[in-house]
Amino acid sequence: MIFYYTPGTCALASHLALEHAGAEYEARMVDFSREEQKSGDYRRINPKARVPALVTDRGVLTETPAILAYVSQIFPEAKLAPVADPFEFAQVQAFNSYLCSTVHVAHAHKFRGSRWVDDDAAIEAMKKKVPQTVRECFELIEAEMIRGPWVMGDAYTVCDMYLFTLAQWLEGDGVDITRLETIADHRERMYNEPVVKRVLDSEQAARLEAGVK
Repeated sequence: MIFYYTPGTCALASHLALEHAGAEYEARMVDFSREEQKSGDYRRINPKARVPALVTDRGVLTETPAILAYVSQIFPEAKLAPVADPFEFAQVQAFNSYLCSTVHVAHAHKFRGSRWVDDDAAIEAMKKKVPQTVRECFELIEAEMIRGPWVMGDAYTVCDMYLFTLAQWLEGDGVDITRLETIADHRERMYNEPVVKRVLDSEQAARLEAGVK
């Protein structure tokens, strides 16, 4: 498999899943600073011009929830999700779908308002709303969605990898994480996971090698 990613993006969740699963894959960085995601070569892999993308022997997969589900299912021995229980697996999908369709979109309003509107004043209004909307998303996650100690309870799953990925953006979105004790604790425990450290180090090394600041 070939995994396309960009450091600092939601692709981190899939990168973590591949490493946790012990998958054999090649990681290739897409340099957004040089707009490589818009190149013809990359668009042939992912016409959406976004990351992540995972090239498999059956074709290309995009979108974080889809990749996380796929990795969980092809490596069941890694126990990244309760794939044998349809209801529990659906709950994993529900959580990850919320992160993808609501939390990430709320975050994107800070940098990519032009996806939705052309009016400069409207774009600025969207940016100003980001601290509130993102905070409210994480307050809901903290109050209603985390079973504890991990998202799904006692089991460490791909949900934790995805939540960690988005929780790294909180300060940049103007959210005080110290007011989200459960989220803060979860993020700290994730930082201390050996696989997480290894992947973050590898992404940083790739960034430096490419000359990306």
